[in-house]
Amino acid sequence: MLTPERTPRQRIIDLMTGTRLSSYQLAQMLGICERQVEEHLTHVVQTLARARTKKFILDPAFCHDCDFVFRDRRRLTSPSRCPHCRSESIAAPRYGIDSVGSGTSRVDSNASR
Repeated sequence: MLTPERTPRQRIIDLMTGTRLSSYQLAQMLGICERQVEEHLTHVVQTLARARTKKFILDPAFCHDCDFVFRDRRRLTSPSRCPHCRSESIAAPRYGIDSVGSGTSRVDSNASR
């Protein structure tokens, strides 16, 4: 369970462990604005880069209209427009934390920029 004594970053790590959530979902669960979650995520990524037992997972954003996937995007925020079709119908990226032994191949611990 989440306790109020924990910092927002510790609570984000707890919520993201074993699942994938968007910054909007995290903001709703924590009761803070989405921009604050995105700022905290940058620091969470740095913390997890040093961890040996956990890794940060980024499921990239994608365009609903042309299915373009933002694989090479370094920022954690959601893109505003698709570079191919210029649509603004973009699915937000999802973030998660997995254990090192889970075998997931979509790892991006350097996604802070």
